[in-house]
Amino acid sequence: MPRGSAEISRPTDPLRFDLLPDTAEIDESGALSIGGCRVADLAAEYGTPLFIYDEEHLRGRCRQAVAAWGDGVAYATKAFLCRAMAQLAVEEGMCLDVSTEGELHVALAAGVPADRLVLHGNNKAERELAQALDAGVGRIIVDSFDEIERLEGLLSTRSLRPQVLARVTPGVEVHTHEFVQTGQDDSKFGFGLAAGDAARAVARLQAMEAAGLVDFVGLHAHLGSQVFALEPFAQAIEVLASFFAPLGLPELVVGGGLGVAYLNGEHAPAMADWADIVRRACRAAGIPEGTRVTAEPGRSIVADAAVTVYTVGTIKNLPGIRTYVAVDGGMSDNPRPVLYDSGYEAFLPRATLAPRNLEIRVVGKHCESGDVIVPDAWVPDDLVVGDLLVTPVTGAYGYSMASNYNKVPRPAVLFVADGKARVVVRRESLDDLLRLDT
Repeated sequence: MPRGSAEISRPTDPLRFDLLPDTAEIDESGALSIGGCRVADLAAEYGTPLFIYDEEHLRGRCRQAVAAWGDGVAYATKAFLCRAMAQLAVEEGMCLDVSTEGELHVALAAGVPADRLVLHGNNKAERELAQALDAGVGRIIVDSFDEIERLEGLLSTRSLRPQVLARVTPGVEVHTHEFVQTGQDDSKFGFGLAAGDAARAVARLQAMEAAGLVDFVGLHAHLGSQVFALEPFAQAIEVLASFFAPLGLPELVVGGGLGVAYLNGEHAPAMADWADIVRRACRAAGIPEGTRVTAEPGRSIVADAAVTVYTVGTIKNLPGIRTYVAVDGGMSDNPRPVLYDSGYEAFLPRATLAPRNLEIRVVGKHCESGDVIVPDAWVPDDLVVGDLLVTPVTGAYGYSMASNYNKVPRPAVLFVADGKARVVVRRESLDDLLRLDT
């Protein structure tokens, strides 16, 4: 998978400190604390695997997003969502982007005002649209002609006038894994600009507006996920501008996708730099100054706010081949390495910044040879069974993509701040695995 801008780095180098959450501290012995809480103490109290989120870090990233993009910037909840996360993002001034009835349900259960919600999805069922309309969701991003038909039918029996945007695929490819590219012509998302579908969709929505059914307020375009180069965002604006400007719409949303650094040698752009290049591209392309230009960051809000803590259960040395280190989690709590060949660092929180001279393969406990968390990890050579092992930058698409494969219960999630930890998602019990059985 393509990586971000990189510096020369040796695998044996200590973990780069800025891959850790903002409040991370290392004591004289090398032990790691986050949010004023020692990681080893949290693992002893709450068990492993364990997701630990730095609440101050989360709040800081939300504030950065609001400062960069202004009112209307939405947190993409697919990256990580629970009631506490929804409440935190809204408290810090963000809207929430939800893409399923489940995400909508959690956001509403968290007390998020419906007008702060943005509904996405490439295959919104009539039921989902009805729920969103009845709740009073603030924005609906229309993604297909079938969805337009569904909306027309639902609105014909309701005295509502929702605000809608059309999702447009601008035909711009970004350098990321093919599974998370979304802005190219060949995409399941949105209305293609080059094929003329975008123009036809706009005409349909304008007709619905004239009939008093909707307020057609803008266009939306999303290029992909884990994008490090900012130029494609400017390129997308250039492509969209000639289509967008004549419509006289008040809003343009550039989606999300800003990359984050996962490895020692990577460096990612700042939120403010992303917003700046988009706004400069808008000015250069002649998009009116009064247009509300905003975005939907997800990964860049939560990814490096969290770490995952495991316990080493087995060390298996195969002379001349490799050393396998099996931990008590795996692809059920982090499927990204299997899905996207995603890279992670590994370290021991008792010796956080120590040299890492032992090459290992960190694997999970699942019945799959492909259950690999870090294929080529380096750790201190005094690693033993029972050690805690941590992978940083796991706040996005770890818990949110977690499963019960092999009937493994999903981990607990903690928010830590000011020396206190709170459980925001409890660890699943074995009885939870039977809840849906009949």
